[in-house]
Amino acid sequence: MEQAEILRNQLLGETLVKKLTQRGFGAYYCADKNAALAKALELIPAEDVVSWGGSVTIQEIGLLETIKRRNPVIDRDTAANAEEKTELMRRALLCDTYLMSANAISKDGQLVNIDGNGNRVAALIYGPKQVIVIAGMNKVAGTLEGALDRARNVAAPLNAARFAGLPTPCAKTGACAECALAQSICSQVVITRTCRTPQRIKVILVGESLGF
Repeated sequence: MEQAEILRNQLLGETLVKKLTQRGFGAYYCADKNAALAKALELIPAEDVVSWGGSVTIQEIGLLETIKRRNPVIDRDTAANAEEKTELMRRALLCDTYLMSANAISKDGQLVNIDGNGNRVAALIYGPKQVIVIAGMNKVAGTLEGALDRARNVAAPLNAARFAGLPTPCAKTGACAECALAQSICSQVVITRTCRTPQRIKVILVGESLGF
C-alpha cells in the first residue's frame, strides 16, 4: 500500500471514529489486520458465547479461527440439516458477542447493511449483548446515498458471486436490478443511524481493503 493511501486511511479513519462516537457507537481505528485482530480479542471476554454473520472480513483478519479456539461458539456451519441450521441462527440472536462486517459506512457515521435471511441485521439491531463490526476502509462512502449504492452495486453482486447457481440478476450481470425474487440476498436493507444502547455496537475500522 502506498504511503499516501496509508496516511489518507488514517486521517479518514480518525475522523470517522469521532463521527461514530457521536452517534453512540464504540469506535476504533486500527492500521492493519493484526492490530484489528488484537483489538477485537481485547473487546471479547474469553467466556463470552460468540456467533457471527457471513463475513469475509472476519475471516481475513483471522478472528473467526481464533475465536473458535478460544471461546464457546454458536456455529451454524456445524448443523447437520436445514432445520438445525435455522435453530442455531435463532440461538445466535441471544449470544454474548456477535461478529459481523458492514456492507458500507457513510462518512458521517451511518452503517448500511443488506441481508437475505435477515439474521445478520436482526442481531445487529437487537439481541446479542454486544455486536462487533469490523470493516476495511474500502467500505467507507462519502454520503449515505453512496453507502447505499455501494451495498447494492458492489457488496451484493460480489457476495452473490460466492453462491453458485444463485438466480438473482446481480449474480448474472454484476449490478443490482431491484429484484423481488425469493432468493434475493438484499431482502433487508438496514441503515443504523445511531447506537441506542451506548457502545453496544462497536466498530473497528481497519486501514486496509478487506471483504466486499
